[in-house]
Amino acid sequence: MKLTGVELLRVRMPLVAPFRTSFGTQAERELLLLRAVTSEGEGWGECGAMVDPLYSSEYVDGVEHVLRTFLVPALLAADDLTANKVAPLLAKFKGHRMAKAALEMAVLDAELRAHGMSFATALGSTKDSVPCGVSVGIMETIPHLLDVVGGYLDAGYVRIKLKIEPGWDVEPVRAVRERFGDDILLQVDANTAYTLSDVPQLQRLDPFELLLIEQPLEEEDVLGHAELAKHIRTPICLDESVVSARSAADAIKLGACRIVNIKPSRVGGYLEARRVHDVCAAHGVPVWCGGMIETGLGRAANVALASLPGFTLPGDTSASDRFYTSDITEPFVLEGGRLPVPSGPGLGVTPIPERLAEVTTAKSWLTS
Repeated sequence: MKLTGVELLRVRMPLVAPFRTSFGTQAERELLLLRAVTSEGEGWGECGAMVDPLYSSEYVDGVEHVLRTFLVPALLAADDLTANKVAPLLAKFKGHRMAKAALEMAVLDAELRAHGMSFATALGSTKDSVPCGVSVGIMETIPHLLDVVGGYLDAGYVRIKLKIEPGWDVEPVRAVRERFGDDILLQVDANTAYTLSDVPQLQRLDPFELLLIEQPLEEEDVLGHAELAKHIRTPICLDESVVSARSAADAIKLGACRIVNIKPSRVGGYLEARRVHDVCAAHGVPVWCGGMIETGLGRAANVALASLPGFTLPGDTSASDRFYTSDITEPFVLEGGRLPVPSGPGLGVTPIPERLAEVTTAKSWLTS
């Protein structure tokens, strides 16, 4: 098929409550959406980058610039485009995985819609629904944290993830265990907030039998994670450090992780995410699907990815109302702790025009 144009849409959506992690607090989600128009139809993409380069080096303004200046023109110049050709066509441009992921997602959506095939089927889905966990931000007080966790458990979420940082780690975990018991699936996420000098503090988490501790050290410190793994019992899960199937294989070989969080935007797209899944499955390493506070577009694709066989742990594929009062697509609703895998062509969802218009702050059209 031929790519004839790409529309870039900046959207701003308020969150139902501020979401605090070790690298900052978000009260709203500002992100970039893409609508790819091809000779066979159109498709939607969503970029996981944040406004500031805090989670990764990419940020929304930078993503828009690299898409407009380099990535979109490269695809517009291609005569015969498929989703599998996107990465090779863009390989000469170093990095910018989140920008590339959004563009590949839009092309893949258009291609699959044209062929009447769903994301789930194309990726290799083996389930029609996926179990859902929820990510709980850093709170002002432990009583508030317990109220929030209790609400999510009452809603049916099957796994709780607590964001942690130095000064907010052992005590909140202890409080959740004491209030809700040892049977709930509980894990923590440090978002690179610790160093190897914190080994004694991280060892204090071992008695709580956590599913995992996610990304305790800096993203480039894979050897440090391998060293940390020798000193704690809690399984280490890598997030920011895994940016490709190759980096996942290297981390596993080095003993830096026993679990991997796969975020498609972080690894360059859903096709590379599937390769990360395959590498981990070949090594017997369980994976789960992380989240970047997506709209219904990104959530649909993530749920499809999470239905692959190697995703044996509940992911951050929470329902729409976890973050948004009103989504830009029909909302994803939790049923029995699970979300249904979309079965329609492509993503299986599309933006509701009126809702999308309400949250769009700017848009532009790119064509050859």
